[in-house]
Amino acid sequence: MRALFSELDLSVVKKVMDINFFGVLYATQACLPEIMKNNGSIIGISSIAGFRGLPERTGYCASKFALNGFLEVLRTEMLHQGVHVLTAAPGFTSSNIRKKALTKDGSAQGESPRDEEKMMTAAECAQHIYGATVKRKNFLILTAQGKAAVWINKLFPRLADKLVYKTMAKEADSPLK
Repeated sequence: MRALFSELDLSVVKKVMDINFFGVLYATQACLPEIMKNNGSIIGISSIAGFRGLPERTGYCASKFALNGFLEVLRTEMLHQGVHVLTAAPGFTSSNIRKKALTKDGSAQGESPRDEEKMMTAAECAQHIYGATVKRKNFLILTAQGKAAVWINKLFPRLADKLVYKTMAKEADSPLK
């Protein structure tokens, strides 16, 4: 999702929430009895945007923050049930997600504002998530940039605001310039 909140059609936010948050919520509830029976894992694919709000990503960030909260609640509720809950925040991964990201009116963005060649591949990302699942980790934050963003945001939120703004303003066609 790529649009300033002030220009956004809220039905687009609902669509993003339906996919990124409610899709996980409904699927988890449907599968939970079987997962509990087998002491299985619930893996939520979040984002650095679920830890740190990003300009022009209102709906996406809201959906990932909601997902992080849901997974945290679930992890706590399942603490003594034998169920593992992993929140994975891959960071920038090469895929077509940015091309299909929604604009303020709900149409597909069409072009990625980032250099996909410099990103981790989806296969590499999946391998990291698999490893974290086998080790039954609670969190997986990939990429040095992602880890730095989360920590700077926690320790120095004003600095994080400035750094994130500056970074996002560099994207092609950014209205933040």
